[in-house]
Amino acid sequence: MEVTFLGTGTSQGIPIIGSNHPVCLSKNPKDKRLRVSVLVEWEGYNILIDCGPDFRTQMLSNNVQRLDAILYTHEHNDHTAGLDDIRPFFFRQGDIPVFAHKRVLKSLRKRFDYIFETENKYPGAPGVIEKEIENKPFHFEELEIIPVDFDHNRVQVFGFRMKDFAYLTDLKSIEEEEIDKLRDLKVLVVNALRIEPHHSHLNLEEALEFIDKLKPERAYLTHISHLLGFHDEVQEQLPKNVFLAYDNLKITI
Repeated sequence: MEVTFLGTGTSQGIPIIGSNHPVCLSKNPKDKRLRVSVLVEWEGYNILIDCGPDFRTQMLSNNVQRLDAILYTHEHNDHTAGLDDIRPFFFRQGDIPVFAHKRVLKSLRKRFDYIFETENKYPGAPGVIEKEIENKPFHFEELEIIPVDFDHNRVQVFGFRMKDFAYLTDLKSIEEEEIDKLRDLKVLVVNALRIEPHHSHLNLEEALEFIDKLKPERAYLTHISHLLGFHDEVQEQLPKNVFLAYDNLKITI
């Protein structure tokens, strides 16, 4: 299994438009972050987790030729706004399976009604296959995917475990029974927004405490804002098995 970090930034991305913050002015490419998303490559299949507003750029930057499924964590714009840009994949492959909570599917149908239309559909619109998921394991082909349920302030979010890899973004609070789904991981990805506490995201201290509790072999931090600091400086302060993810980073599990 190979995972590509397509984007590792927050809802505004880094740099923020018009910002003179030192991190936003950094020349280090690792400090430039698109909206958060990953691509999981398994047995020849490409599985996308979240399809945000930078999706087109991310696909071009990584020369992605095929898209076999989309998993949605939740309905916020930075995780969903790129759905229309699946058109090139749809034109070549046909309808793309979309796995999401029923609430998220409802939001997508409202926002992208022309994609979900079944009568007199505009001929240039892409098509999807709705796959409603609950908080119980499901399969894509032969791959078992285990949803992990948690809260992003008052918004329910699904993380996903696939074999020894788990991806959690926009996490703030989680129940113990959900934490138990994350034992014995080789790779854990979790959000770490900034240094100061935040009402709907883990900050760096909370993320490191969460990682220490689970003790994966490796952990990667994502959904990072400019307020976390410069990539290289933050990385120097992290435990030896914890890494700041950055855009276009590829890892193998």
